Amino acid sequence: MTEPACTVSKIASICGGSVHPASSHNPVIHDLLIDSRRLIHPEHCLFVALVSDRNDGHKYIAELYDQGVRSFMVSVLPGNLPYDPPVRLSASPLVPPFEGATFILVSDTLAALQQLGAYHRRLFNIPVIGITGSNGKTIVKEWLFQLLNRDYRIIRSPKSYNSQIGVPLSVWKMAPEHNLAIFEAGISRPGEMEHLAPIIDPTIGVFTNIGHAHDEYFENQQQKVREKLKLFANAETLVYCSDYPLITEGLLADSAYRNLKTFTWSRNHEADLVISGVLKENAKTCIKARYKSELYNFTIPFTDEASIENAIHCFATDIVLSESSLPTIYSSFVIRHSSLYNSLAPIAMRLELKEAINHCSLINDSYNSDINSLIIALDFLNQQNQQQKKTIILSDILQTGRDKNELYNEIASMLVSRNVGRIIGIGRDMVKHADAFPMNKAFFPTTDEFLLHFPVSSFQNETILLKGARMFEFEKISQLLQQKAHETVMEINLDALIHNLNHFRSGLKPGTRTMAMVKAFSYGSGSYEIANVLQFHRADYLAVAYADEGVELRRAGIHLPIMVMSPEEQSLDTLLKYNLEPEIYNLHILTLLEEAVVRNQTSIQQEVRIHLKLDTGMHRLGFVTEELEPLIERLKRNPSLRVQSVFSHLAASEDPEEDDFTRFQIRLFGEMSTRITAVLDYPVLRHMLNSAGITRFPEAQFDMVRLGIGLYGVGSSAAEQLMLRNVSTLKSVITQIKNIPAGETIGYNRKGHTVKDTVIAIVPIGYADGLNRRLGNGNGKLYIHGMPAPVIGNICMDLTMVDISELYRQDDSYSQIVNRKSSIVNPSVIHEGDEVIIFGDQHPVAELAREIGTIPYEVLTGISRRVKRIYYYE
Repeated sequence: MTEPACTVSKIASICGGSVHPASSHNPVIHDLLIDSRRLIHPEHCLFVALVSDRNDGHKYIAELYDQGVRSFMVSVLPGNLPYDPPVRLSASPLVPPFEGATFILVSDTLAALQQLGAYHRRLFNIPVIGITGSNGKTIVKEWLFQLLNRDYRIIRSPKSYNSQIGVPLSVWKMAPEHNLAIFEAGISRPGEMEHLAPIIDPTIGVFTNIGHAHDEYFENQQQKVREKLKLFANAETLVYCSDYPLITEGLLADSAYRNLKTFTWSRNHEADLVISGVLKENAKTCIKARYKSELYNFTIPFTDEASIENAIHCFATDIVLSESSLPTIYSSFVIRHSSLYNSLAPIAMRLELKEAINHCSLINDSYNSDINSLIIALDFLNQQNQQQKKTIILSDILQTGRDKNELYNEIASMLVSRNVGRIIGIGRDMVKHADAFPMNKAFFPTTDEFLLHFPVSSFQNETILLKGARMFEFEKISQLLQQKAHETVMEINLDALIHNLNHFRSGLKPGTRTMAMVKAFSYGSGSYEIANVLQFHRADYLAVAYADEGVELRRAGIHLPIMVMSPEEQSLDTLLKYNLEPEIYNLHILTLLEEAVVRNQTSIQQEVRIHLKLDTGMHRLGFVTEELEPLIERLKRNPSLRVQSVFSHLAASEDPEEDDFTRFQIRLFGEMSTRITAVLDYPVLRHMLNSAGITRFPEAQFDMVRLGIGLYGVGSSAAEQLMLRNVSTLKSVITQIKNIPAGETIGYNRKGHTVKDTVIAIVPIGYADGLNRRLGNGNGKLYIHGMPAPVIGNICMDLTMVDISELYRQDDSYSQIVNRKSSIVNPSVIHEGDEVIIFGDQHPVAELAREIGTIPYEVLTGISRRVKRIYYYE
């Protein structure tokens, strides 16, 4: 089949839109773009200006026009947009700033994007597998791809593109060379699946399970099942596990599914596919199944229950697909596929950023390599500014069904557009197409050849993206490149950070700016790694405590304006050199700054931006009311200083009992700041609110807000905490397990006593890592397999001992229950090397802080820098 060209006018017709100007050119569109930072090919790109509570894509039209984009889908034409700078936008789209541009005007750009996705789906008459459920969607999709890609040319959702936006973007990638599609659909609220169902329009459906994700938005589990089932209204067959009775009940209760054929599987009763045995042994699970009196065995390299369920979903789907395509020989087809289950690869659900050798950073995405996931990984690489040099180590792109010359030319274009300076290609196809890459390059037929011949010492001060299909064993390269780390690490979830940023932004009035606090190593989360993310997601300002923190960010490529909250006399010259903006809190520091400006007048910009701190009741730093007149006189006399902002600090914004005082502070700030801004002939930003204040005092947003602890996932109330996501997880491992007889002592000063025979685990984390000694002697607990293990004895500098006696007993009883139920051989689950959680998603840092009578700020900022930070995107 030949895919018809989709021109701008055709897209307008599909979406019920109109083209402006009517006489404009009619380009063919290949790429849909919703994020201005991810532009690759401007000449054949349509930018869809999506509007949400948090952002408005129309703001980026001028920026994209400057980068060569000429096709836009909008809900408001330029000239009617309320955005700065006004010189770029006028009353007519025909003015010179947008000459040659074409605008498709629609009433709702998201609805139009979804209409376009649904239209594109109808162009293809191939099997489409649609997957939904509470958990396992992405893994089932990726495992089906691993199992089927030898027999089909598959298009699938990249990563977990399963949202209202991600689904139409995924379906848009369907092309004539594909003969099977696999898409996933996720919803969080009623009514959402109705938009996704016609876009995916699956022929085969998979309903993985029903769980408690997003329960807060549904009346009950029954409603959630009803909503998810809407994906399969027009499907031919639905695969699901009948051990989830709510799914069966939902199907029987709605006549819309009367003609839907179901394929069920069960471990407990009769079904189309009966799972007759599950045996876990030696880190593998052997699954025995019966279908139509035929017996099948397949083995997976996993033992957890979620993986077993996901694998059976894949097996059942494989039967349905094989039977529909090859009804007479499906059994031999399934048997052949069953041998592949033992090679199923774990699905890397996240991109990781780690420290690497020779002052490099390493982005590890080495479990799969396809064009769509490559785009995502390159976007992450492009966010990193800490090193100017960017290198990619890339394997062959497998099973695309595309012309290889065209494929590798496209990849080369992607690398060039993202300023990747060097490629190291591994694989025979990469070697064959080396000439396509116009950059510093080296190519090797195998990973072993690379390891044998490439001088690893040549990696210096650069960011390295490791991107390869599993068969190339890039984990060998990862182990070689990454900095050898202490076994205790702090994982930083960048998706959670972005979620929290957007949560607070969603409560701001239009035009209110955001200053993100990255002082104190970003509350223990990192320096430039966090600043890079905030810069990429368009925070307006950053704030640090001291000049050296700002210098580190500047050297790492951060160009956002940075306020220094505690400028010191000896740092003022450096502050000016790196274009940092000092907080001025008294006349003395103002005098010192003026002197520094005179000393450095030949090397600094014309104006020095400053931020005036007012004391409205915190009584820490800042000008009081009586000091405003002499301050104003000084400002009038020195035109080389520009007041960028005036601000103050709330003393108790999170405490309802102090609300009267907080409102007094807000009123006083309004009066004091007005006295200053009234005498200046240029606009000045005003800001007062911290994280708690943003939520509790929205009337006091002024021009900007300062986002601190809330950004890192700590809410000021229980209600707010439910809206935030945890960012930091501190974890370690068990290095040794010991049996200690009754009557012995443990640790320094013999503070830990065993009154009975005790099993302890030694964990390589101590007070030198930031684990507070007050958690010792039973005051605190660490978590192993989700269960609390109390600290026994004093916490040492580098080690902590925990009592795991009760955990052993709980594990043994659990194992016995599991064994009786499913005849699984499952020894005690606690071993040396097992993971230990100090705080994280299920055990918040606020909980640990309460145990020692402090606040989350102290715990987070106290984590030592010797604890390696690992940054990841889910």
